Amino acid sequence: MTTNKKHEILKSLDSLDQAQTEKVMEYIQGLVGSAQNETYYRLFKREAMKEIRQALNNRRNVNAAF
Repeated sequence: MTTNKKHEILKSLDSLDQAQTEKVMEYIQGLVGSAQNETYYRLFKREAMKEIRQALNNRRNVNAAF
């Protein structure tokens, strides 16, 4: 985002009353929170897939030994 657009956004926020400002802030916090949840979910999923892959590989190795 360019600096000019950021200044335009800040100017428009200045024109809001307190209730509107709080709604905007809640919306932004929701976006940030959902992004953090998405990041956590992706990391969790990646680790789960690694563990599943390791378990399957270990099972194959045990079956091959018999």
